[in-house]
Amino acid sequence: MPLYVYSITAKDHPLRLDGMSGVGSEPAPPLRTVTAGTLCAVVSDVTEEIRPKRRDLATHQEVQERLMADGAILPLQFGYTAPDDLAVRQALESNAADYLGALERLEGCAEYHVRASQADETPLLQQILADVPEARDLNDRILSGDLDPGLPLALGEMVAREVQARQETLAAGLVEALVPFAREHVNHPSSGADFLNLSLLVPDEHKDSLHTAQANLSREIGSGIDLRFSGPLPPYSFVS
Repeated sequence: MPLYVYSITAKDHPLRLDGMSGVGSEPAPPLRTVTAGTLCAVVSDVTEEIRPKRRDLATHQEVQERLMADGAILPLQFGYTAPDDLAVRQALESNAADYLGALERLEGCAEYHVRASQADETPLLQQILADVPEARDLNDRILSGDLDPGLPLALGEMVAREVQARQETLAAGLVEALVPFAREHVNHPSSGADFLNLSLLVPDEHKDSLHTAQANLSREIGSGIDLRFSGPLPPYSFVS
């Protein structure tokens, strides 16, 4: 029977799965484990194609958080399935050294996400006009009634370049300030309004210092930047 696979753990992990159920059709299937040597995979049986419905996404995350509370885990992304128990055992056996090494590397750590976006562009635009004479001159010509149709485009392109450069500089500064608290970090491509999308693998002994740094950075960069932290989270970004 096909299996939905949540996470890989060491065999000696407490695996407190009582009262928890898995993703899929109602009634939800119970969680169980597949063991091979010193490793376990937490799984549940599936009888249908798993789609990212809200309930199943929440269930997947709840399983990871329950497991993470008791020890190191290798969390799989939502939607990972295997053909049967044998396939899972074979995967555990053939990749045992890598999995055990990753579990050791992640022991005592959690993932934290840091994202930053421009909450209010007005102060930044005003600063650019104050700092860049060429942009200020173009803006003054537009405000004075100059009807040259190329002026707005030229000003827009100049300001856009300045915004990008300043956001890249700020993002680099935030990364430099935060990575000392992490064992590892991943700088993801930014998307949408975000100009920073950073994942940190933070040891438990550094989490309080990270929160202090977060508060200090938020004060330093001011209200024009939306700086968002989330965590502790299962270390998805650090499982290859």
